[in-house]
Amino acid sequence: MTTDRSGRETDEQRDGAGEAAARDAGGGVSIGRLTGGAVASGHGSSAEDRSERIGSPPADDGPAGAPAVPPPGAGGISVGSMTGGAVAAGRESRAVDASRQLISASPELATAVRLLRAQLPLLTRSEDDGIDELDGELADVAGEIDRTGQAERGRLERLRALLTGGSAAVGGLASAFAVVQAIVQLLG
Repeated sequence: MTTDRSGRETDEQRDGAGEAAARDAGGGVSIGRLTGGAVASGHGSSAEDRSERIGSPPADDGPAGAPAVPPPGAGGISVGSMTGGAVAAGRESRAVDASRQLISASPELATAVRLLRAQLPLLTRSEDDGIDELDGELADVAGEIDRTGQAERGRLERLRALLTGGSAAVGGLASAFAVVQAIVQLLG
């Protein structure tokens, strides 16, 4: 530490320390409603959500149902409503959301997935047509439904993206449309 001739800290050191303290303090986290997840704020912060949620998320009753959220300080985070996830603010912050949401699979989804998988071998194939990737995702969803009666939200979202992403080979199949419709009904 540098001092002046009288042994006191210099103004420059005090100003630098004050700036560093203000920078490290962050603005905090302000959340109106939290239904699952993890939140951390400040020095050495870390927030992780590794939960496994079963079923659909609670209904969001919109802005009218969310409590008022005061604004955070400078550099902070303000969240009106949070269902799962991870938030961290401040020095050395880290946020990880490794949670899984399992959704009870409808009989319509299970039937449509099986039918589409049965129809895939009947299609004319070409290189890089995406059918192998689609078949793998369908197999994973079907296996998960058979084992648990549920399907992981992320997996259903990937399957929907594959089916709606313009793959001409399966785009015209009624069973592909039925899978997409069943996923939309489950995920909202």
